[in-house]
Amino acid sequence: MSGVQKKGQDAAAAFVVHVEPKSRSERSPRDAEERLAEAVGLAGAIGLDVVEARIAPLGRPTPATLIGSGKVAEIAGDTARLKPELVIVNAQLSPVQQRNLEKAWSAKVLDRTALILEIFGERAATREGRLQVELAHLTYQRSRLVRSWTHLERQRGGFGFLGGPGETQIEADRRLIGDRIVKIKRELEGVKRTRALGRQARGRVPFPVVALVGYTNAGKSTLFNRLTKSEVLAKDLLFATLDPTMRGVELPSGTKVILSDTVGFIADLPTELVAAFRATLEEVLAADVIAHVRDAAHDESEAQKADVLKVLAALGVPEDRAMIEILNKIDLLPAEVRAGLLEGNRQGKRAVAVSALTGEGIDTLLSRIEADVSHDNISLDLSLDASDGAGLAWTYRHAEVVKRRDRAGRIALSLRISPQNAARFQDRFPGKIKLSQSSAK
Repeated sequence: MSGVQKKGQDAAAAFVVHVEPKSRSERSPRDAEERLAEAVGLAGAIGLDVVEARIAPLGRPTPATLIGSGKVAEIAGDTARLKPELVIVNAQLSPVQQRNLEKAWSAKVLDRTALILEIFGERAATREGRLQVELAHLTYQRSRLVRSWTHLERQRGGFGFLGGPGETQIEADRRLIGDRIVKIKRELEGVKRTRALGRQARGRVPFPVVALVGYTNAGKSTLFNRLTKSEVLAKDLLFATLDPTMRGVELPSGTKVILSDTVGFIADLPTELVAAFRATLEEVLAADVIAHVRDAAHDESEAQKADVLKVLAALGVPEDRAMIEILNKIDLLPAEVRAGLLEGNRQGKRAVAVSALTGEGIDTLLSRIEADVSHDNISLDLSLDASDGAGLAWTYRHAEVVKRRDRAGRIALSLRISPQNAARFQDRFPGKIKLSQSSAK
């Protein structure tokens, strides 16, 4: 993790260049200005002081520098005047292109992948998160072992890209990096096994798992806090959440679920990160319900939705996988638009409009989650002796009690349980469980 100076404390000056291919601008709904603003936001997320931001149109990629020589020379004049320590190029650069641009601009150059990896390196709070970031960092850095920036050694030391060539990771040769990658992968396999065991343990409880996914800064953590009454970090900050968090939630009828808050997705998410975070993101694959949180007030909400679905597909989530779509931040919309979306809630439309900040639409969302986690449930009838207090308490903990009738020293219960839980009830109450008439039809 690098010790990047924060704004107001001799922050590193950065020049942000967004490369906009003309072919993409013709077919993509996302505006180049929005992409530039997002890149500036990424730079600000690690405390860089953005002194200039520019869009560089790209007709045909140049092998040596990506962008054309005229634009390279133009930016060179600006960097000579502004003297930024870093130039952020919001595109994927090859090692050769990165080195050539560094020479042309006399500044250290980070591409989009390097910048996102730097942010993740700063955000990772757990050992697992740090391992995943380091794996992604090493995979990316293996082909970029350059030592041309000795004049930046006065910068801070640390893990990331912004610490200068004196760092251990930059000086390591490919063999050492390869050895480290193998070791990290082995440790992450252990993480994967531990998570699998955790899922098995939850399956024995069992509580359905609802995974929140969405574009970074869509308000997932704020919604997570609203639903779980927790205080997970929720800021207007890209990638505020990196390490997954899980909490229990009780739904309106008493059904309990586990809610999982995951790392935010982003356009052109580096493949190194998708691969490295697979152990974490497998929680999404294993979830009973996926809830896609969208920023309904963002101008690029539809394009962000497409980006999220693209990452989910890369993780192996089937296109036809059912998920709840949550239109968040409706408090930022005009009153008539917000009223229309809330009317959609009342009409039972698939997308649920909410404000995680004000609480509007939350009751509808909880009901929708409950409907999705229980739609495969089966109905059972259970007869207990009135003196079996332990059995009664166990039943209330592990099933939805639809109806209860007390008569002549017996308690008759009508239950709703998941199919996976049926065997546990048969084991716990042999001879006392039978399929209800409604399920038998």
